[in-house]
Amino acid sequence: MKTVIIKTPLGFTEIQGNENGISKIHVLNEDDEISTKIPEELKEAVLQIQDYFNGKRTEFSFKINPAGTNFQKKVWQELLKIPYGKTCSYLELSKKIGDVKAIRAVASANGKNPLWIVVPCHRVIGSDGSLTGYAGGLWRKKWLLEHENPVKQESLF
Repeated sequence: MKTVIIKTPLGFTEIQGNENGISKIHVLNEDDEISTKIPEELKEAVLQIQDYFNGKRTEFSFKINPAGTNFQKKVWQELLKIPYGKTCSYLELSKKIGDVKAIRAVASANGKNPLWIVVPCHRVIGSDGSLTGYAGGLWRKKWLLEHENPVKQESLF
């Protein structure tokens, strides 16, 4: 497994993967040393994540290979369908996977998402519109949602 650490506006981010795809992307809660060399298998992911933070990308196209249970992977597949700049509630997500009673299991799978930003678990909110639970911290979730849906204010002058 290859690893690289990059700096993003939300902190140092670790990316892991190999020739089979990217298996893990997560933000670190402390500073780390930025990688000076990027393994070939991770270059496209690094570039696309940097493009995302620079406002030049709304979708990711590199190969992913997350480890998880079949149920978790089913939830993550649904997360991938939430469009950039949009949100979905945990209840809506439960309905989309076909079991409205699985809301807690869906929330748990959402929280175990190993591909930060790429599988957009930050786009899932409470039914009342509240920013509920986020492994990276609610301040990061708020930042990401604002980044994806900035308020455009026109100047009068």
